[in-house]
Amino acid sequence: MAKNVIPSTPQKRERKSTAGSDMGQPKAPFKQTPSDPRKQKMWGWALVFLSLYMLGAFVWYLFTGAADQSVVDSAFTTKLRISSRETQNGMGFFGLLLSHFFIFRWFGIAALGFPFLLFLIGFKIAQKRELLPLQRTTQLTLVYIFLLSLFFGFLVLKTDSVRSMSFLCGGIGYEINSLMDHYIGWGSFFVVLGGFGTVLVYFHGINSFDELADRFENPIKRRARPVDLEVVSEEDKYPEPILEEEDEEVMAPAVALPKKETVTVEAEIAKTIELNGNLPNGKAAAKSVSGGLTLIVENADEMTDEKSPADEIPVSGTTTKIPVVPFANADHLANDLVAEHGPYDPTLDLPNYQFPTLDLLHNRGEGSSKVTAEELEANKDRIVETLGNYGISIASIKATIGPTVTLYEIIPEAGVRISKIKSLEDDIALSLAALGIRIIAPMPGKGTIGIEVPNKNREMVSIRSVLASKKFQESTFDLPVALGKTISNEFFITDLAKMPHLLMAGATGQGKSVGLNVLLASLIYKKHPALLKFVLVDPKKVELTLFNKIERHFLAKLPNSEEAIITDTKKVVHTLNSLCIEMDNRYNLLKEAGVRNVKEYNAKFTQRQLSPERGHCFLPYIVLVIDELADLMMTAGKEVEQPIARLAQLARAIGIHLVVATQRPSVNVITGLIKANFPARLSFRVTSKIDSRTILDTGGAEQLVGMGDMLLSSGSDMIRLQCAFADTDEIDEVCDFIGNQRGYPSAYNLPEFSGDDEETDREAVDLADRDSMFDEAARVIVISQQGSTSLIQRKLKLGYNRAGRIMDQLEAAGIVGPFEGSKAREVLITDIASLEQMLKNF
Repeated sequence: MAKNVIPSTPQKRERKSTAGSDMGQPKAPFKQTPSDPRKQKMWGWALVFLSLYMLGAFVWYLFTGAADQSVVDSAFTTKLRISSRETQNGMGFFGLLLSHFFIFRWFGIAALGFPFLLFLIGFKIAQKRELLPLQRTTQLTLVYIFLLSLFFGFLVLKTDSVRSMSFLCGGIGYEINSLMDHYIGWGSFFVVLGGFGTVLVYFHGINSFDELADRFENPIKRRARPVDLEVVSEEDKYPEPILEEEDEEVMAPAVALPKKETVTVEAEIAKTIELNGNLPNGKAAAKSVSGGLTLIVENADEMTDEKSPADEIPVSGTTTKIPVVPFANADHLANDLVAEHGPYDPTLDLPNYQFPTLDLLHNRGEGSSKVTAEELEANKDRIVETLGNYGISIASIKATIGPTVTLYEIIPEAGVRISKIKSLEDDIALSLAALGIRIIAPMPGKGTIGIEVPNKNREMVSIRSVLASKKFQESTFDLPVALGKTISNEFFITDLAKMPHLLMAGATGQGKSVGLNVLLASLIYKKHPALLKFVLVDPKKVELTLFNKIERHFLAKLPNSEEAIITDTKKVVHTLNSLCIEMDNRYNLLKEAGVRNVKEYNAKFTQRQLSPERGHCFLPYIVLVIDELADLMMTAGKEVEQPIARLAQLARAIGIHLVVATQRPSVNVITGLIKANFPARLSFRVTSKIDSRTILDTGGAEQLVGMGDMLLSSGSDMIRLQCAFADTDEIDEVCDFIGNQRGYPSAYNLPEFSGDDEETDREAVDLADRDSMFDEAARVIVISQQGSTSLIQRKLKLGYNRAGRIMDQLEAAGIVGPFEGSKAREVLITDIASLEQMLKNF
């Protein structure tokens, strides 16, 4: 569209520079919604009570409208006062007039939809949340009001009951039907019927009677179906589920693979429009002219409309036997076997496994941006003013609205040094009165300088919206991980197999545990249990306990271990060493198969070119998740560091990937040996710039705003993300859904690993060659009841090495217990008399 541009004269520009900041604001034709929350609540609740008043008046009119007709006829006459006293409508004369116009004159009984809409609007203004999607509900309600008025008008006209039943259709419905009856007669019935059919197809996506009947299925029955989501094209504005049936070729004819559920995705592409007041629903892009400077605003929203599954219910509690198919020893035999039996399918071990459905997750709304035009203009003016105070001129400025922060990209005038703008970070933060200002100078791959400013009203990114996004559903990654949204409101999906390991850090309460839950949930929603296993290490014992329910599906553990989630430090060390053994075994299999990575190996195995008789088997991906590394480093130190470093160095090619999280990213926790092998680092808000440099090799993480705001460093790229939110009950629902299905007999068994036996250690110490200070050290330990090497050093004035040897001898003698990391050893002798008797026996 062409736009009228009024050139700014020098006199006008001078007036703008001397005027207040409000003069630069574009004038809106109407008053804006009051910014005071008290006024918003007042107007919202006023609309709610008005809707209830209208509903009462309408319902009363249906019973007393005929008796009150004389009162309405005398309205606005000299008898108004007298007649209004005779009103039988309980809501008074004003309620009677409202009912008369809405029901009798206009839409009939369908006018009851107007109080319903008014209630939804008032509730949204008062509570700042929607009971139902307001835009879609408004469209449907208005369409149904009109169609119902037409339908009842047809009935009233054809039954010739205008006097007694006119309240059903109202004046609009009756008059339109009279007009259609005059020209097309009974054809008006098909017009009304076609209107309802159009609504069913356009708004509800129902294309057949079978689909209409399917809508009335038992919700519990629908919920039990598997999920494999498909994306519908962008042109379908409000599509409903499309039922699909796919014939799968399987080796066992009696086994039916799960069918797929369809999900629709509506994506809005970033636009650029003129900013002259408000951003409509936060989905517009904008630009305005203020003080001769253009502000371009980009805002890309991606919304999803998840639908419930529509598949057959698989028979539960049944076990299907898969016929044993031989594997080949030569390529030509393999081709014959594949032609006869098909490729090997590892998922047939659990043929009736159902993927968790999206309705297990909370629908938290569309999540549209809440940044207003006034906020954008105010921030722009303050940035320009602050830079102008230091003699820095700006050529142009552009704003990109994200869920947590808005990125202002500026292009300075020629001759301005970038370092000068970078040094003004604190000054800009002071002028904006905002926490977490971050300057990116320059923006990678762009000729601009970025200033990230937190939004006053941040958007929550729900895990349901991310998992239902087109990017995630169409992802072909080996291990797709849905982290959240970028600063430009795009869903961010990455491949854990390409990272290949992830190091996470963040202070307490900044979203680290939620991020781990989102990572695990996204993998569970995408991968079959036969293709993926988790090794979960939780020293805090409470963060990952929800995943105990999927032990027989997704978890891996040591043989004969009672709990699949490892919490004990000794078992952590054994598990890490067991994974190292698994890594070595897998490399031997790759060597024999003549391939370089697990993907090539599994491809060869599924084509029946590798025989199980020679020890070959399908290798699932293994993801090791450590929730708190700092605690393990304190208690086990080198025993934990060495296997983690070895796995990080070598395990990528054989399908073992690490996700390590810590609250304290200090150098004694994230050592150089560990850090060098984790190219992908993810940091939530940390407490200091030193911690930020430790985890990301650069500052910035200390300026994040918390609650899921994070920085992802992968190679040379640094991306700011808003982590998706997954509540505890959502993860619990997903784990319950999977855990209630038939799984494997037990968790995936890792190779056995036995640590050094305590008795062997005791025998290695020769008690006949005890230190001369052994007796004195034993007395000191028993008297103080503290098994500490440093205590022996202080009391007996010995060096560390000699005190350590004495402590080993005390352990071998049974006076103190084994080494427990940073904790003091347990003293096994409780009194000095027992000790003296033991020393005499020696």
